[in-house]
Amino acid sequence: MALDRQIEAVLFYKAEPIKKPTLSKLLGVEQTELESALAILKERLQGGATALVIAEDEVELAVSSEFDQLIESLRKEELRRDIGKAGAETLAIVLYRSPVSRGEIDRIRGVNSSYILRNLETRGLVERDTRGRGSEFRPTTELLRHLGIQEKTELADYANVMNALENFEKQQQEID
Repeated sequence: MALDRQIEAVLFYKAEPIKKPTLSKLLGVEQTELESALAILKERLQGGATALVIAEDEVELAVSSEFDQLIESLRKEELRRDIGKAGAETLAIVLYRSPVSRGEIDRIRGVNSSYILRNLETRGLVERDTRGRGSEFRPTTELLRHLGIQEKTELADYANVMNALENFEKQQQEID
């Protein structure tokens, strides 16, 4: 299977920036081979709806800039809707467990949370921190201010919720 297509699949699945060394290791290729495949992928995607974004040592897939108006209108429509049960569930995980990776959120919820996290980011409720190992999500200061708290330990039943989460994780480890 062509390396550029493997990269595209990984970036599509992850739906977040990935560091080049991480991608290189994941695919078992040298940095030079990765760079060549990225160039092929970038050229192949040119003129399409998806673009390869390369920012320093990170790469990700994004919607091509020519679709900015369309995406902006969709974003505005999303903001008019309620966040729903899945959004509230994901937001609660971010509030209580932050900083938390998408993988941890997916594991707790049992489903892929990429779309929900993007929606919460768009609404300014959560933010992505890409420093350190991968990206982690945390509540925005605006959300904390809106909730009338200064730190997550002030959340309702914080100790009980954290205890329940710890018990859940212990049970999951026993199953695995």
